[in-house]
Amino acid sequence: MRFKRHVQLEHGLQQIDVVPLINTVFLLFIFFVFTSSFVMRSGMKVNLSRIVTSDMASGDTIDLTVSSDNALYLNGIALTGQELENTLRQISGKSVSLLIKADKSVPMGRVADIWNMCRELGISQVNIATSQ
Repeated sequence: MRFKRHVQLEHGLQQIDVVPLINTVFLLFIFFVFTSSFVMRSGMKVNLSRIVTSDMASGDTIDLTVSSDNALYLNGIALTGQELENTLRQISGKSVSLLIKADKSVPMGRVADIWNMCRELGISQVNIATSQ
């Protein structure tokens, strides 16, 4: 059996096979589509009250969420009432606004107490989040 020792390619017939490249890109695309669709953001479910005459809040805002079980979350971090007061005292000198996102099942007295605490600490820009 005789083997060829020198194999030469003819000029003009050299082609790059792109099918494996297309298959690889397609598989990567499918992988990223499926993995990104299952990423869940952590958070809490809050049913906001519905008001027709609400405006959009602008500027630097700090989110204070009151869930249906009266738990307090400042920018997603769970706090007790005393920790909330200490944190609000620290930010009272800055020119930021506070956005209260209270579940509609939370008693209005709880929201009023938080609002009153903010006013006593010197936070003048306090807003209540609603859904339009």
